[in-house]
Amino acid sequence: METELLKTFDENGTEIGTATREDVHRQGLWHETFHCWFVSKEQDKNFIYFQLRSKVKKDYPNLLDITAAGHLLAHETTEDGVREVEEELGIHVSIQDLTFLGILKYEVMRGELIDRELAHTYLYEYKGSFDDFQLQIEEVTGMYRADFTSFIELITGEITELHIDGFELNEVGEKVNFEKKVTMNSFVPHEESFYQDVVSRIHEMIV
Repeated sequence: METELLKTFDENGTEIGTATREDVHRQGLWHETFHCWFVSKEQDKNFIYFQLRSKVKKDYPNLLDITAAGHLLAHETTEDGVREVEEELGIHVSIQDLTFLGILKYEVMRGELIDRELAHTYLYEYKGSFDDFQLQIEEVTGMYRADFTSFIELITGEITELHIDGFELNEVGEKVNFEKKVTMNSFVPHEESFYQDVVSRIHEMIV
């Protein structure tokens, strides 16, 4: 995986070449990713979904993250990125099912990792249930959802704990239901401005 080739870009988004995933993250090169956020509506409430990253992931293990996301390889188009949804979650969608939220530019630096992404970001209105998720256990070990308004309050600091419900896979791959309270420390430490930008764009689409 570290040897996969990715397109690289300058700060203005102009393509400048290719590099391996390892070099991209070591040198802090701008590269493309695909992000897809699931939302659903029940009665008068909107919910947003998070994946729980696998405990064996090299980066950010066992933290809540974007519903489905991944790198776009050098030979792939943005539309090809939709494969991440089926690979990680077992949910088949097409690019026509998604609403484009734009390209989010953001940076994360942690130790030797310098992650500079041009994230092609999409929204999907999910009408299924937790039973429909078939997770790629090497990547994802759980799925959770939260009240969308409460998630906004968490990232803006109006509340310090967020109620989530969902499931995790146990050691034999069975789904075990959970409800719990989490804090911002339970999420991948994307920049605060990234989360604020995401929820602002989602809010425009669902309210």
